[in-house]
Formats: sequence, structure tokens, C-alpha cells
Amino acid sequence: MRHAREADERSSLRERHANLMANRPFVWAFIATLGLLLAVGLALTLLQMSGVLFSVFAATFITLGLDPLVRWFQRRGMKRGVAIVTVILLFVLVIAGLLWLVLPLVITQAVTFVEQLPQMYKDLQSQQWFQDAQSGTGGIIGTIYNWVVGLISDPNTWATIGGGALNVGLAIVGGISTGFFIFILTIYFIATLDSSKAAIYTLISASHRDRVVDYAERIMQNVGRYLSGMVILAFFNAVFSLLVLTVAQVPYALVIAVAAFFITLIPLIGTVLTTIAMTVLALFVSPLSAIIVLAAMLVYMQVEAYILTPRVMSKAVQVPGSIVLIAALAGGTLAGLPGALVAIPIAAGILLIIKEVVVPMKARS
Repeated sequence: MRHAREADERSSLRERHANLMANRPFVWAFIATLGLLLAVGLALTLLQMSGVLFSVFAATFITLGLDPLVRWFQRRGMKRGVAIVTVILLFVLVIAGLLWLVLPLVITQAVTFVEQLPQMYKDLQSQQWFQDAQSGTGGIIGTIYNWVVGLISDPNTWATIGGGALNVGLAIVGGISTGFFIFILTIYFIATLDSSKAAIYTLISASHRDRVVDYAERIMQNVGRYLSGMVILAFFNAVFSLLVLTVAQVPYALVIAVAAFFITLIPLIGTVLTTIAMTVLALFVSPLSAIIVLAAMLVYMQVEAYILTPRVMSKAVQVPGSIVLIAALAGGTLAGLPGALVAIPIAAGILLIIKEVVVPMKARS
């Protein structure tokens, strides 16, 4: 009886509210305008904080990618705290090693590559196969190569892309500061992952907490396996690319291999893109080098697809190729390569939510 009376009271309040809005259109329009202004202000605030939000998302994904390593140490008999400290030390050592050993070599080779690109193009023009292709296509190949080389070797190109020399410098400084912030934030997230999750779980009502915690833990573990698996596959790809380019005598192999590592973090299309780029660059040496690189990478793609990926990603969520392409395109459009890398784990997480929450819910209804 009491519930029926309360329902009648709520229905009466809704009717009075509807009549009030109908009789006072100015009040309704004023409230709607305030809501619209609030939504626009919130959107502008999020847009201004996009850099901070990206750093937080990147640090979160790196932490989830390192969490399987923590659990691996735990399965080997380490306590959780000791495993966390070990992973943090390994993470710091890897970053320090990259900054101290690899980064200077990459920067040096990248600068030299840009400086030597015009001379490499001149050497390419002197090769017989290029002259034959040039005459066979009516000069189209030479025009395309000349345009690409001139575009890459012109310093004004990079200044224009960055919006001017000042903006290029600010972008470099901003990238360094963002990278340092992500590095520090990742260390903090790794150290406080369990306590942070426990604090967030307390915000969920007790009646639904166990189920939400179960779903959240499974989703985070699967996303972590997915991220760590992609890093392992990208590392294999980069090492193999370095070996193949060295055998084919392609110059600046280290720079190309490092670029291949980051590009192949994008599944499905990353290896294809790097294969095309490496084959084109190998043409600067000789057609034989290009054939060696292309054949080796085609073989590697088969090994990766049928041997490495099933073994490395066996326990991780499988993201359909169409979703990978859509997520990579959307993330790349919004934030370039980092956006593409972050968008795919987000898509994997959404896919897991649909698989673990939405589909079972619909099956029970």
C-alpha cells in the first residue's frame, strides 16, 4: 500500500513539473540553455586537458601491459611487493638504456639519413634498372622520387608541418616533458595499482561490487596480456627487420628498425606498412636488396601470423581486423601514431566489455 502511494506521489510530481514547463516556456528555454552552455564548457575543458588525459591513458595502458610481468614473477615465487619493485627497476633500466645507448644512435642516423638522402637519390639515378624504369614509364618514377626526396630533405617541410620553427621546438620540448610525465606516472601507477583499484571499487554499491570487480579484473588482465603481447611481437619484428636490412646492406638499418617497432605495435597493418617502406628504401641500394627484404618480410609475416601470434596472444582478447583498422584510423586522425596505439587497446577493452557483460546480460533477459 505504501509503495503504491509513493508511486502515485512521484507520478503527481512529474505531472506538475511537466505542466510547469509547459506553462513557462521561458523557464524551460533558460534551463535548456544553461545545460547546453554547461555541456560546451565541459567539452572545451576536456579539449584543453587533452594532453593530460592522453598522458594518463598512456601511463594506464603501459601499467596494464607491465602487470602480466608482475604476475609472472609472482608465479615464480616472488611476493607481490617484491615483484612490483623488480618490474619498476626493469622498466627504469630499459628506459635509461634506450635513452643512453639507442636514442643517440637513432638521432645521429636519422639526421645523417636526411642529409644524405639527395646523394642517395643521385646514386639511384645512376643505376641501370632505374634508368630503364624511368624511360619505360615516361619519367613518372623519376618525378615521384624527385618530389619525395625534395620534400623530405627540405628543412622548411618539417617547420611547416610543425607550424613554424618555434612550434617545432615547442613540440619537441612538449614531447620530452610529456614522455617524462608518462614515465613518472607509470612508475606511480605500477606501485599503487592494487590500492588504486581497491579505492575505485569502494565507489560501487555493495550489491553489485563483486560482479563488477570480477568483470573489471578480467578485462584489465586481458587488455594487459594484449598490450604485452603486442610489444613482444613488435620487438621480434624490429629485431628481424634489423637483421634483414643489415644482410641486404640497407643503410640506416637501426633507424628503420626502431621506426618499425613503433609502427608494428599497430596490429594487422603495421607489418604491412613497414614492409612496403623497407622495400622502397632497399631500392636505393639495388633491386636485389629490395627483393631480399620483400621476400624475407613476406616469410616473416607468415611466421608471425601462424606461429608467433597464436603463441604470444593465446590468452589475450582477439580483436577483429575491421575493428583494428577503424580504431587505428580514428586514433591516428585524432592524435597521430600515439593516438592509433592507444585507440586499439581501448577498442579491445570495449570489445571485452561487450563480450563479458553485454552479451551475457542479453542472454539472460
